[in-house]
Amino acid sequence: MAKASNLTRTDLDSSFESQLSVSSRTSNRSLRVAEKERRKNQTGDPFVLALKYFSEVEAGTPCSGNDVLERNLVLVERVGLSRGLPPEAISVMLDYAMSLRMGGGTCVRVLKFLIPATVVPQEAVVRAVSWLCVGKIAISTQVLFLRWVLTVFDMIDSKDHLRAIYGFIFSFVTEENLSPYICHLLYLLTRRESVRPFRVRKLLDLQTKMGRQPFLLHLLSLYKVFYPELVTLALPSRMRSGFKNHNSTWKVALSAVQKRNKVQVSSDISLTLRLKDKTNSRKRKLNHLELPSLSSSIQSNSSSSRSRKVFSLEQLHSFPQLLDNLHCIELPSQMGSLLGSSLALCYLDYVQDDSAFLRLNFWLGHALHEEFLFCSGDGGSGSSSEALHFLNRLLSTQHFLQEGFSSTEGFLYKFLNVWDGSLLRPQILGLLSDIPVVPSSCISQLLFEPLMQLFFTSTLFFKCSVIDCLNNMLLEWLTWHSVYALEDGLDISLNSHTPMNMTLSGFMDSVMELVRFVGRLATVGLQLEGCHCLLLSFILDFYETVCDMFLKYGLPLVVMPPAGVFYPALFATDPVSVDRLSYIMYRYKKNLTSAKCQQQETKQAFHISRQTCQEFNHYLLFMVSCLWNSKMFLPGMAIEVDQELLALSKVPEPWTSFDLIHHPAFLGCALDFHHKCWPERKDIDFNSIKAAKQWNWYMEFLFSQGFQGLQQFVQSSINRRSVAGISGQRGSQPTSR
Repeated sequence: MAKASNLTRTDLDSSFESQLSVSSRTSNRSLRVAEKERRKNQTGDPFVLALKYFSEVEAGTPCSGNDVLERNLVLVERVGLSRGLPPEAISVMLDYAMSLRMGGGTCVRVLKFLIPATVVPQEAVVRAVSWLCVGKIAISTQVLFLRWVLTVFDMIDSKDHLRAIYGFIFSFVTEENLSPYICHLLYLLTRRESVRPFRVRKLLDLQTKMGRQPFLLHLLSLYKVFYPELVTLALPSRMRSGFKNHNSTWKVALSAVQKRNKVQVSSDISLTLRLKDKTNSRKRKLNHLELPSLSSSIQSNSSSSRSRKVFSLEQLHSFPQLLDNLHCIELPSQMGSLLGSSLALCYLDYVQDDSAFLRLNFWLGHALHEEFLFCSGDGGSGSSSEALHFLNRLLSTQHFLQEGFSSTEGFLYKFLNVWDGSLLRPQILGLLSDIPVVPSSCISQLLFEPLMQLFFTSTLFFKCSVIDCLNNMLLEWLTWHSVYALEDGLDISLNSHTPMNMTLSGFMDSVMELVRFVGRLATVGLQLEGCHCLLLSFILDFYETVCDMFLKYGLPLVVMPPAGVFYPALFATDPVSVDRLSYIMYRYKKNLTSAKCQQQETKQAFHISRQTCQEFNHYLLFMVSCLWNSKMFLPGMAIEVDQELLALSKVPEPWTSFDLIHHPAFLGCALDFHHKCWPERKDIDFNSIKAAKQWNWYMEFLFSQGFQGLQQFVQSSINRRSVAGISGQRGSQPTSR
């Protein structure tokens, strides 16, 4: 029985192998037939025949009256402008054009319809560049070719071989007509190893000969990032855009091909490419605010990526992947795409590539200027989702990197002069709070003057937003000072890639100017808005930051609030404002006392100005006399009122009107406490609270209501002597001032 079973299994296996063999032979035959049919169809394909013609045509073939040439040119041109040319066709046509086999006229025509469908082989570009040294190509044609390379730069599958001939490309920088385009191409190809002393000298000589051309300055600024000791030329900290768009010849066709093929590839110069809206062609649309798709500058199927391990950014999906591939990731040519990926931003922050930040700043500056500065009044919609999404993404990027971009700073200084205060207000003010420290010599012109005009002519809500923005700006400055403060100096820069060296005294001058400016805004703003409690709340937020600059942030500076802020807060009708003012005065005393002790111990701390101490003592004495000692409006106080005028007011005991019982902010608390202590009384006698025991109980009652600032102020600044006061006056005095 077992034997029969084995025979049966053997027969089945033999039968299966036989069937498999027949199936395999049938499948192979089908593949051969399909391949033969494909080659047959391809042989008859007019497009393939046209490419074969251009690859085999001999030099010197006449083009005038050549019907075959014209027919093939029209065919390839139609395919290029409608669907785009595949990589093989790009190689064939570019080599045909740059070799001038049939003259320069066909070369220009071919370059104009050379629209890639997917990628551009770098070998084709390298071969085309090599034809430039022949000397037969007209300068205008060479310019057209370089413009084409810059337009499709992001579509080149790899840049390794182009960087290998960096010196050859650099040799054309002396050509006056080619220099702007060569500098731009070099800017995109430059790496640290590309910078050489003789190249720097050559650029400096050109700069002397041609003047301070923007394209030369931008390339020199990139060289200076890598080797600052080689570039001794003083470069301006803020340069206008040095490289122009060169894609006008191919913009419409390339956009149409991309839309047809549903790909998202755009030029690093034009940022995004779209068809013009012919119904409203004079208005600028938000075409630059779409973030490019994240893609590596090296395609995964290129020869360069196969020769060495390269991990493309679009394959990055998790933080462990980032850690595992840190040393084989190459930054994309389209730097704007980094804004759309937190993982890509992590990598950018890790590598600290200065050239990458320069390119990203260039992209951002171009987008912001094009869409918000150079557009007409009705050219862009301030409430558009594209602008809102773009600025929110920019804000989140700056918060993620914990630094602002120099291009954003330059844009804001210009935009504030034309801003109406309502267009994208939260985003603009958010970006404004991230700007780095501005030198005191120019902070008024760049920042204060345009903000002041908006502040005094705006609504209450806008005033609160501006004060909050300036408070956040001060917090940013103080935080970076506390992190990067040095013993002998200070290097302040919210964008470490465009550093602004500043001494400690220079930084203190800028902070002093900012605090005084907010003091002026707050004083006038409270007058205009009738001491509105909401505005006062934001102002007190700001001074909560100011009062702790020494102890919390290590900045040897104390600036007191102006009288236009102190007195409205002290006489506010809400207890929260008085409580917060008490906390601010408590922190001022802690900072001044600590600074004075440190000065006496080390003799190296900052010198506390006599005026600052006098202002603090004046405010402290007035608060204690007003809230605690019931000495309001008496002779010798800061606020004096004629006694005859007080008598005409018929207010009983006017000097007690602003103590902790009769103060409008605490009157409700005093009434509540009176009812709790004497529930059976129908008549209210606040003087009964001033008795020794009841006064202590009242203080504890106030502190239990959450007035922690008032509690800290009383405990630190008042010697409480529980004595039954005569005429309702406490016998306490301020402590050490």
